[in-house]
Amino acid sequence: MSFYNTCLIQVYKVADLKILILGGNFNNTGGTERVGSMLANGLSEADYEIVLASISGGNKPFFPLNEEIKVVSLFDTTGRTLYRTHSIIKRIRKLLKEEDIDTLIVVETMSVLFTLPAIIGLSVKHICWEHFNFNNDLGKSGRRLARQLAARYCDSVVTLTERDKSYWLQGTHHKSQITAIANPCPFPIQKYTKEENTKIVLAVGRLTYQKGFDMLLEAWAKVNLSMPDWKLKIVGEGEDKAKLIDFIEKNKLTNSIELVGNTNDVSQYYGQAEIFCLSSRFEGFGMVLIEALAFGIPIVSFDCEVGPAEILEDTGSILVPQNDISEFALSLIDLMQDDERRKMISIKSKEKAKIYQPENIIDQWISLLKSLP
Repeated sequence: MSFYNTCLIQVYKVADLKILILGGNFNNTGGTERVGSMLANGLSEADYEIVLASISGGNKPFFPLNEEIKVVSLFDTTGRTLYRTHSIIKRIRKLLKEEDIDTLIVVETMSVLFTLPAIIGLSVKHICWEHFNFNNDLGKSGRRLARQLAARYCDSVVTLTERDKSYWLQGTHHKSQITAIANPCPFPIQKYTKEENTKIVLAVGRLTYQKGFDMLLEAWAKVNLSMPDWKLKIVGEGEDKAKLIDFIEKNKLTNSIELVGNTNDVSQYYGQAEIFCLSSRFEGFGMVLIEALAFGIPIVSFDCEVGPAEILEDTGSILVPQNDISEFALSLIDLMQDDERRKMISIKSKEKAKIYQPENIIDQWISLLKSLP
């Protein structure tokens, strides 16, 4: 049984089209690689012919793929090896021609700098799939240029949220071809209901500045004074781990905070959690939020750009003004003290989670593919 049959995705028969999904390195374990693989599987089961290509590495994709999907690597080596731009463009163009590709989906705006010149003169539809938010270029001026070029020349630009779509429409010379399609949730909606209060608060993400775990620990120091019997578990690794450990030890929080590290089964932690929290300074979407929704976990989140406000709308979960650590702590305490509110939010969360199930997201991608001129 295929990966997507296990998610009960509905199969649609569509016109015979060959699609190239191009990413950086599908051997990686990140969120971009995961949703790229999920899209490849979903479109493959909808009867599209799929080629999944990495610019470097990618010969052994981490996430499961349907057998029908062809895996290609433009360059075998990874790491610090740098390839000349013209070499990358040449390899992409060669692949497009050899595989007779009808549509190219680029899984990162920066790669548009390679794909736009690669398709010159070819009858290939070109989709740019944005995975960050428009107002954050992650320190790369090339990303700003790539976004402007994508808006001007790509047949479609896919953002992850309606808010980010509005930023693209306001900030580029576009052709009104910007559309918002959320990422699919890798977990089905959970049917079980917790029998007792576990008193566990969960956070998941890379231990890095973006995710704001330093602010979460400051908030937790306040929470722990009022609710000492609750525990915080943080799943993930990253460069800020030593700083976080230092804060935990200096503030005598070792008995109430566990840094779990990486795990191959994050679902077990979602299953245990009573409350989920997101302390990010910024997001491109917030995959962990839709994962938490599928498990019916009430959420406290900073109202960062972009993702949380859209994802948590109509769920009853709590949005806290950006970087307001005191309000974040108070919101956690309030939710800890209100069992009935958590139960109500859990019901609404699972209802909202339906729109992020793979079959609904793949439907939207199929509609987009069919709409291209």
